[in-house]
Amino acid sequence: MISTRTVLAGQLVLGLLVSLTPGIVEQKSARSGDEASARLAQPAQPRISVPSLIVAEPASQVAVTIDVVPPVSLPITGYIRVRGLPEFASINDGYAIGPGAWAVPLYALPVLRLNIPTAISGRTEVEVALVDAEGSMLSEARTSLIVASPSGRDATPLMTEPAVAAEEMPAVDQTHRATTPTESSPEEKSAKELLGQGERYLAQGNVAAARLFFRQATDLKLAAAALRLAASYDPAELSTLKVQGIAPDPLEARKWYERARELGAADAEERLARLNDK
Repeated sequence: MISTRTVLAGQLVLGLLVSLTPGIVEQKSARSGDEASARLAQPAQPRISVPSLIVAEPASQVAVTIDVVPPVSLPITGYIRVRGLPEFASINDGYAIGPGAWAVPLYALPVLRLNIPTAISGRTEVEVALVDAEGSMLSEARTSLIVASPSGRDATPLMTEPAVAAEEMPAVDQTHRATTPTESSPEEKSAKELLGQGERYLAQGNVAAARLFFRQATDLKLAAAALRLAASYDPAELSTLKVQGIAPDPLEARKWYERARELGAADAEERLARLNDK
């Protein structure tokens, strides 16, 4: 039989455990809360978002969108450093810090204006970095700048590709010229990339940024881009996007629908007629 002394001892031990348990739970909860607070206190890592391709003409100004996400990760003091620009190129609101290198204050984001000098063409790789006040790089992204003259002449190449001698070029069969499919030109490929970038911004509700890319693609004579640019001003099209803070502009819509019609967009005539009926 279990003695009375043993029963009393067991009850005493059980009572001590019950009395200590809340303190243990509270200590664990406090530690968990401290760990969660520490995780929340850690600053978010910044990430730079830039278009994969920038297309411009000599002696022109082109808009470039640079986003840093999340916005709370922006340092209180810091700047954007751009390297690899062609000689004599410049950035509005920026400061030259070396050959082809510029420092841009954070208040100038997200849209920068890049000034392209005359008489150059070709492709160059550009590095965009977020730098703090001590000069440490926090994030980096890269993009390609293509400067293309509309006529393809009177320009000095930025970067050259190995040339193929004329005698090494294969002869073209004139009888199959009309039936042989042709590859897209570099300008057309660039225009389609710009259109895709604009579509991504439009899907995020950033109509202003999307228009910049649609405009660049339209300048490269892409009919679909002109149609999308016009739609970004069309009251009927804007209502379907459900964006706020963007006012429709029927005059701009008509202007770009007409340009889309000139470039051969099939839907441009119908949308012009609808716009004129209102």
